[in-house]
Amino acid sequence: MPLYIRDDEVAELARRTKEATGAKTVTEAVKVALEKALAEAKREPSFQQRMAKVMAMADALGPGDPNFDFKKFREELWEE
Repeated sequence: MPLYIRDDEVAELARRTKEATGAKTVTEAVKVALEKALAEAKREPSFQQRMAKVMAMADALGPGDPNFDFKKFREELWEE
């Protein structure tokens, strides 16, 4: 399936990428750039993985105090 770049800015980026990477064609430059972007995206942890880590950290803190008065706490922070 052919890929047509109709955005002048994207076409210019593809051309500059071709020149910077020494690719033989713009298509090759776009392919390599997309492969790199995909590989990088796969290395990053998913939202679910990041959230699991945050939840584990919260669980490690232990249960919250049901009698904690956040309004009072906040007001005490602003007292001089």
